[in-house]
Amino acid sequence: MPLPPATGRKLKHTRSVNIEIYSREDELWDIDARLVDTKTHDVKLTIGKLPANQPIHDLWLRLIVDRHANIVDVETAMDSVPFTGYCDVIAPAYKKLIGLNVLKGFRQGVRERFSETDGCSHLNELSIILPTAAIQVFAFEKRHESAGQPQEQKPFELDHCHALRCDGPAVAVFYPRWANSK
Repeated sequence: MPLPPATGRKLKHTRSVNIEIYSREDELWDIDARLVDTKTHDVKLTIGKLPANQPIHDLWLRLIVDRHANIVDVETAMDSVPFTGYCDVIAPAYKKLIGLNVLKGFRQGVRERFSETDGCSHLNELSIILPTAAIQVFAFEKRHESAGQPQEQKPFELDHCHALRCDGPAVAVFYPRWANSK
């Protein structure tokens, strides 16, 4: 069910975020993320006028990860930025994400490497949401790989959200072995 209808308002800004995750022939994974900001009106920038509905930000971040979700490479692209020649020079710094694990300590690692002016606030924001998208693939892949085998380790998704807390009713029903474990 969508939000209830609202009246008396006018759209001014749209931010679109898209995340796609691909398996690769070389057994690595690409996590492709894109953030696009548009305004419904013309915007005056230092480089000239940006027409309405043209991206003020169009940013790409690709994390290349191994089967354990460890980042082995990073690619970035900044197709639209408000301060060309200034915003876009930070893109290569995102190679500092190499070595992090998308599912373990990733958000903290991003904050440590790119606090305040050490990175692009938009790429940082985009990167911070990647773990919850990655778990949509990696949790199901691990489950598929271990189908029919007893599960030795607590599934990653447990105790990472309200519904899947080990002391909650959903875990008691769907993951009884792990119910009430911490």
